Amino acid sequence: MTELRVRPITEPDWAAWKALRLEMLADTPIAYLETLATARAYPDSHWRRQARGRGDALRLVAEAPDGRWLGTMGGVLAGGTATLVAVYVTPTARGRRAGVTDALLDRVEAWALRHGDQLRLEVNELNGRAIAAYESRGFFRTGRTSPYPLEPPSLELEMVKPLRVH
Repeated sequence: MTELRVRPITEPDWAAWKALRLEMLADTPIAYLETLATARAYPDSHWRRQARGRGDALRLVAEAPDGRWLGTMGGVLAGGTATLVAVYVTPTARGRRAGVTDALLDRVEAWALRHGDQLRLEVNELNGRAIAAYESRGFFRTGRTSPYPLEPPSLELEMVKPLRVH
């Protein structure tokens, strides 16, 4: 995709963030730890707070030249470890040739490198498309799992990517 713009999400973006989050939850419900029904019930103040973010976290959007939001990724420090969260690329912008995933992940990896030597994530075992995309970018499964708290019952798989060669 040409002229793709990746930038932080800010509070004035709250309505676009809300729309994308609802799209994410409708498209791939097993990828997130909340339901579409729960998200739809949030007041606008919730979405404003989320778009504003917090100091130690990263929340990015990839925009098309016409301003359409094509995807998002974020990073949080979980137990001192940089962790990839809230990953989504709209169906029309998926795939390596579109470049959206790579553009977003490159930025998250640069942020993570400032916080350590690896980037971790959790992905639902039923989300084969995401697992394959992460593996193609150098992530590997650690063998650690945790129960997915929503339906359907399944496991969250931990994956990590080394960011520095020692």
